[in-house]
Amino acid sequence: MGKKRGVPLWKLLTDLSPEQIVATLDLSYLEDELTCEQAIQMLRSQQATSNQRLGVLQSGYPGYDTSIGWFNYSDEKVRENCKKALEEGFTAMKLKVGSVDPERDIRRAHIVREVAGDNVKVMLDANQQWNLPQAISICNKFKSMNPYWVEEPTHPDDVLAHKTLADAVAPVKLALGEHVPNKIIFKNYLQTGCASFIQVDAVRVGGVSEFITVSLLCKKYGVPVVPHVGDMGQLHQHLVLFNHISVGHQALFLEHIPHLQQHFKHPVNISNGVYITPQEPGSSCDLIALD
Repeated sequence: MGKKRGVPLWKLLTDLSPEQIVATLDLSYLEDELTCEQAIQMLRSQQATSNQRLGVLQSGYPGYDTSIGWFNYSDEKVRENCKKALEEGFTAMKLKVGSVDPERDIRRAHIVREVAGDNVKVMLDANQQWNLPQAISICNKFKSMNPYWVEEPTHPDDVLAHKTLADAVAPVKLALGEHVPNKIIFKNYLQTGCASFIQVDAVRVGGVSEFITVSLLCKKYGVPVVPHVGDMGQLHQHLVLFNHISVGHQALFLEHIPHLQQHFKHPVNISNGVYITPQEPGSSCDLIALD
């Protein structure tokens, strides 16, 4: 539809009325938390101040570097990548953890904090590697380096384990949702209060409409949406602009992984650590045809 109208996806979405947006959503099984009428009212309530948030289109949406510390990188490679990320203007970065030896994770997390300094947000991503007792033990040991969040600490379907973990390791915050495929588990995350950041991925739920549904639930609960992007920052750069301008979410930051950029006709443009607002019609997802 964006291509048909000659506008980028973020523009298409922000120009729609609350009624038009909600007409695209399936709120079934969410009625205990969010009805169509409530969703419309939430969007209407943001319209009066949406112009104040349009500045993000000029300033760009902040990004974070998720490639500084892939799991198999050496400690020295992690150091080098941290310095490079800082030179490129990033003010947030993420390290992979979940080693067989937890002391390796703790050491590397402190390396990132040492290089990045106290003013940079440092996130830790465990990719579901721990059971609950391990997660409680290790997350508590991370407190000394002040992580901004710990991501995917245990099995994504185990909502109650995340609630137990969140209570046990506070004030360490959990970022959840990368592998969650539907709005119901997100609802449960929010109802239990275990998630401080929701990482809904439009490619893994039911597309843009279910992404927006989850974003509205998060707005109700006051929980930031920081999408997991994998290599699909192409799409999510549009959705976070809609989230900020029309839903009223904070423009926190968006994950940046550049490994597939050469395959897209209009690859994301990152400058000084921020996503430059795309202007081409559509969702920036067109692939370059192979010869």
